Amino acid sequence: MARKVHGEAFKARVALESVRGDQTVNQIGSRYGIHPTLVNRWRQELIDGAGSIFSPCQGPQEASEAADHDKLVAELFAQIGKLKIELEWLKKKHQSVD
Repeated sequence: MARKVHGEAFKARVALESVRGDQTVNQIGSRYGIHPTLVNRWRQELIDGAGSIFSPCQGPQEASEAADHDKLVAELFAQIGKLKIELEWLKKKHQSVD
């Protein structure tokens, strides 16, 4: 049995109905033919992601680029830290030889 893939617009519509509270999760789930757990999950995702609507990023591509940028910055800082430690070790090693 293949899983059904729901689009973003459908998920948003279901989540918004759940947030409104006019109907129970079970009623919404039965009306759309989905499990109530999905309704709750999508509702929580909507609530958790609501703040990102007003963020300076324009869309998912910019958010992905920002995440890639943050990852690159973290990797570079890690490399700088490693190089600093190696430099200090080499300085101490050189001083002990003199």
